Amino acid sequence: MHGRSVNHSPLVWPADARETAAPEALFDHPFPGSPQHKATGRDGGAALADRSATRQGVGTTPGTDAEAATALTVIVVSYNTQALTLRCLETLYATTAGADIEVIVVDNASSDGSADAIAARFPAVRLMALDRNVGFAAANNLAAEEARGSYILLLNPDTEVFDGAIANIMAFAEATPDAGIWGGRTVFPDGSLNIASCWNRITLRSGLFTALGLNQLFKRSSFFNAEKIGGWRRDTVRDVDIVVGCFLLIRHSLWRELGGFDLRYFMYGEDSDLCLRARRLGHRPMITPDATIMHLVGASTRQKADKVVMVAKAKATLVRDHWSPHLVPVGLFFLWLWCANRHVGSLCLSVLPGSAHRKRKEYWSSVWRRRRDWLGGYAG
Repeated sequence: MHGRSVNHSPLVWPADARETAAPEALFDHPFPGSPQHKATGRDGGAALADRSATRQGVGTTPGTDAEAATALTVIVVSYNTQALTLRCLETLYATTAGADIEVIVVDNASSDGSADAIAARFPAVRLMALDRNVGFAAANNLAAEEARGSYILLLNPDTEVFDGAIANIMAFAEATPDAGIWGGRTVFPDGSLNIASCWNRITLRSGLFTALGLNQLFKRSSFFNAEKIGGWRRDTVRDVDIVVGCFLLIRHSLWRELGGFDLRYFMYGEDSDLCLRARRLGHRPMITPDATIMHLVGASTRQKADKVVMVAKAKATLVRDHWSPHLVPVGLFFLWLWCANRHVGSLCLSVLPGSAHRKRKEYWSSVWRRRRDWLGGYAG
């Protein structure tokens, strides 16, 4: 964790959050059942589950559609985030009382007693306690194999669910079926906007502007800061390229069609790849401001440099996977230039007094030393 504390005061909506009328009615009727999930090359696979998981309340063969179908399966993947995960589940259950949902938690071999605490506190959770950390993508794929919902909602453990968030995003999905993937609005514990609920894809222009630092100079510009959709406060309905996996709703049938997450993406980038593959099929991921949650961001990643390396590695893989082959070297050069500029800048600033400049130099030096690793992307 980054040392940030979570305020566990009663849930309140941010001042600018919207209200919608009675979407809870969605849960009053059964959704059509979904066929049993079939493993593909992108799934975690039953063999991985057998090797790694101790299943509590998770059957190896889901029942028939008539017996097992629910409206929504919520999947939470935890790793050494016991207190945060318990709070996430507490707010999830408190805001969905009576709703037609199931909750699956995959614990990635946490050493902080998360699995035992979850089992004791929330016996209704279908718990998969793994004996090794298989990563975010594989853990979600394992849970999705067992999911019985017509929709699947991926929810990070470092989130808190506000009243109406689940019902509203389900209502939005029913109203915009062509989107295929849906997301909401995220805020920090103090209610301020957390923009990391969605992004746009990396392009030649955005890659160049990021390398040159123009996205930071003009943060509120959608032209210079296109990937972060600068200037948009996530307060309107909008098509986006990428819905972030901290709060991502997807139709179960589309998840099966896509084969779930690509397992090469151990952590970070898997949601971008999933959404971009969905767009290739004609879907248009969308965001609604009426579904709001709190998200801390990065609670499972303790070192900032490590996170930057993992994100850079994911970006290099996304360039290879989703750019035209003749443009891939250009995209990788932009990533190299991005890091080189920041490394050189930190070296120059390090001559100034102050520990902040020294720490920044150490931070970017660490990322720069590992450039061959992250520029290589994930092995395919």
